[in-house]
Amino acid sequence: MKRFYREAAAAEVDGGWQVALDGRAVKTAGGAPQIVPTRALAEALAAEWNAQGETLDPAAFLMRGMADHAIDTVRPDRSAAIAKLLAFGETDTLCYRADPDEPLHPRQREAWEPLLAALEAREGIRFERVSGVMHRAQPPETLDALRARLETFNEFTLAALQAMASLTASLCVALAALENDADAADLWALANLEEDWQADLWGRDAEAEARGTARGREFTVAQAFARLAREQQP
Repeated sequence: MKRFYREAAAAEVDGGWQVALDGRAVKTAGGAPQIVPTRALAEALAAEWNAQGETLDPAAFLMRGMADHAIDTVRPDRSAAIAKLLAFGETDTLCYRADPDEPLHPRQREAWEPLLAALEAREGIRFERVSGVMHRAQPPETLDALRARLETFNEFTLAALQAMASLTASLCVALAALENDADAADLWALANLEEDWQADLWGRDAEAEARGTARGREFTVAQAFARLAREQQP
């Protein structure tokens, strides 16, 4: 599709902030007004529109896609969104490790344990660590505490958490990304430790590397989206 507007700008409206294209308010894919909670997020959405060339590139609208998902999908059914996030916590990548006698195990422990232990301390919970691929249920009280924590977030933060958890197969990594001192590149490297280990052993594939780079960018954008969506909130 060819670019059909000259300029995108953020404007304050009833209920929040909204992007307007040459004065015409943007709607979601589902047809709802795309109203977001903070000016900073609206300005980031406007920047996506303004960065487009003569032809629109749908793949470049990462934040717009998350905003649409938050409004069209998460808002009408928050419980379903939270249930999907908890599913990542039940089988979190950081909890499933190689057998203790395998060379990968100490590397996983060194890289993953500080993040996991810090999350446990912050939330007052405990995760089961598993060697191998056999499923082990997480303590019910851990999942209950995580559910209560997730219920405190608005739909925009939940949408960003869904994106990050899906990309990393880890609710723990997604939640860690919300911390003020969290570095997206470091977290992405932690989440991809096993893939990098295998690539070091067997060689790297250019197409796989390109896909990984693209997914890493998506993770970084999702972290930024979450932070912008929570700005000015208590």
